[in-house]
Amino acid sequence: MPVITIQLDGELHRRLKRRAATANLSISALVRPLIEDVAVGRGGYIFTGQDELMGIAIQTYALVAELVADQSPQLLARGTANARLLMRDRGLLDPSEDPLADVAHGGSYRGEDGQ
Repeated sequence: MPVITIQLDGELHRRLKRRAATANLSISALVRPLIEDVAVGRGGYIFTGQDELMGIAIQTYALVAELVADQSPQLLARGTANARLLMRDRGLLDPSEDPLADVAHGGSYRGEDGQ
């Protein structure tokens, strides 16, 4: 079986060792399921250090979307479609799960009025 070596802060190592001992496991046995979850990608969310920034960005987007929706629903629709296109292009949105996947292939979304 391949071996992965990682460096840990001394305090973190002590806490992991204590936690593993409490569960009557080795540190490897304790963390192996976590590594498998990350590698397999079972659809669950994996916490990363970018979560706080992502949360702030989502909140900002929600507020701006509300303001734009009040002013121009068509502008909101175009902006949302363009954002989804950019996210798909960067691999952040699965086209098979995107209800707007047929919109804006190769260009920006234009509403029914062509704007």
